[in-house]
Amino acid sequence: MARIPKSSITLCALLFTTLSFTPLANASEQARASAVQKSHLAKASERKKKTTSQKTSKKNSRNAETKTTNKKTTETKKAPATKKVTTSSKASQLSTRRNKSSQTKTAAVTWTEKCTPRKGHKPHCVKVKSTKSAALADVHKVRIQKAQKTAMSKLMNQIGKPYHWGGTSPNTGFDCSGLVYYAYKDLVKFRIPRTANEMYHLRDASPVNVAELESGDLVFFRTQGRGTADHVGVYVGNGKFIQSPRSGQDIQVTSLSEDYWQRHYVGARRVVTPKTIR
Repeated sequence: MARIPKSSITLCALLFTTLSFTPLANASEQARASAVQKSHLAKASERKKKTTSQKTSKKNSRNAETKTTNKKTTETKKAPATKKVTTSSKASQLSTRRNKSSQTKTAAVTWTEKCTPRKGHKPHCVKVKSTKSAALADVHKVRIQKAQKTAMSKLMNQIGKPYHWGGTSPNTGFDCSGLVYYAYKDLVKFRIPRTANEMYHLRDASPVNVAELESGDLVFFRTQGRGTADHVGVYVGNGKFIQSPRSGQDIQVTSLSEDYWQRHYVGARRVVTPKTIR
């Protein structure tokens, strides 16, 4: 058997070793490269996540700051409005108090016309300014309305009863002045006269313009040329008056706008006033 030289055996061993370990080395290097790449990717993703989370947190903090700022701004804006409301409520309270005080203290100014009769001449009339408390005026108004209603009720209950010269009672009937006497004798402080002419010249009865007539005012006429006025009725409203016309006719409500009464109308007087009412 031929002997193999030692150098040949050594070369074969080296070749085997090289061939067997080269793939392993390559595999190990690939594994290391892959591991390094994965670690780089992991680190990059972590950095990305950190950056994203930081951005999100910063955004959230900014949003929170913006909300807080907006809330403060809203509260700051609302504060003056509340103050304004409070101021307006105080102003309304003050105005209410002033109105109440003005109702008790403010004077109610009215103008009345007082006439003085003169023989052979027209009556001398002067406008007089009267000042009274508004509260007292309201009280007087209620009392006057009550007196007017009482007088109207008494008068309306006599409609249809016959004219009777000199009559002052529902039992006998009435003439024109007797009807007025019956309606007002218990409502005013002064004595009611018995003739139309005396009623027209009453100092306690204030003159009234035809455009300002109220329920209960006395309206006067001159139908027969006797004195300043020889016939009287009581204004009931809506341009009408109640009267006891003449013999043969009953007590009735007549329109003041009829031609006959327009031609003979001489004036009006108000007997129910705050000074004259009982």
